[in-house]
Amino acid sequence: MYYVYVMADTESEKTYLGFTGDLRKRIAQHKQGKGAEYTKSGNWKLVYYEAFLSRKDAMARERRLKHEGRAKRQLFERIGNCLTGQK
Repeated sequence: MYYVYVMADTESEKTYLGFTGDLRKRIAQHKQGKGAEYTKSGNWKLVYYEAFLSRKDAMARERRLKHEGRAKRQLFERIGNCLTGQK
C-alpha cells in the first residue's frame, strides 16, 4: 500500500502533506524529528490519510494536492476541524 497523508502541528496549526509506502514508519520518523525539515519541530499529529494500491496513483494524488489549489482547498475544508484541533 501507498499513502498520501496530512499532519498538523497542534501548536502552530501548520500542515504538512506527504507520500509514503510505510505510513506508521513515516509518522514515527516525523515525531522523532527525522522527517521532513518542515516537521522537525512542533507537536505533529496525523489527521488524515488516503491509501492506494498503486504507487503511481498515490504520487499523482500528492502532486495534485500540492499543486492544484482547488483540490487541496476541498480536502482541507472536509477535514477542517481536525486541522484546528476541534472535536
